[in-house]
Amino acid sequence: MAAAVLVIDVQRGLCEGEDASWQGEAVIARINEVTRKARAAGVPVFFIQHEEAAGGLLVHGTPAWQLANGLHAEAGDRYVRKTATDSFHRTDLQAQLAQCGATEVVICGMHSEFCVDTTTRRALALGFPVQLVADGHTTADKAHLSAAQIIAHHNATLANIASFGPRARPVAAAALRF
Repeated sequence: MAAAVLVIDVQRGLCEGEDASWQGEAVIARINEVTRKARAAGVPVFFIQHEEAAGGLLVHGTPAWQLANGLHAEAGDRYVRKTATDSFHRTDLQAQLAQCGATEVVICGMHSEFCVDTTTRRALALGFPVQLVADGHTTADKAHLSAAQIIAHHNATLANIASFGPRARPVAAAALRF
């Protein structure tokens, strides 16, 4: 299968300051490992950036909207701007994946319970098998669950969804092969 890597919402506003995601620097390092391997194998890398209306945290063009410090992007990488938790909703992501011949996606990024979860489910519904980078997505602690619990829950839950046909398979960044 031809793969594409989706790096979701690894933006300064979600990775820095008091609202920083849990173990953000380590997750970014693992995402960089994934994208390095992808590029070496000729696999396209997509950086997906969430944006909000004026007054929100992730307003297009603001420092918080920019890709996180330490995240490596290169010439030839692709960019998708989105306004919903679903990276496919009202974007050209599906068309870009078709254009590059992708039949499978590798998903990593921020926030496990929102955009990573929703994009994974939508990719499955659209017929894309998903390799979920199990140690390449994160979130922040919540009142009801720690970030580690949320991540573990989503790795297990998304791997158990069978109703779409294609499956999500959690895989550690170090074990991922293209």
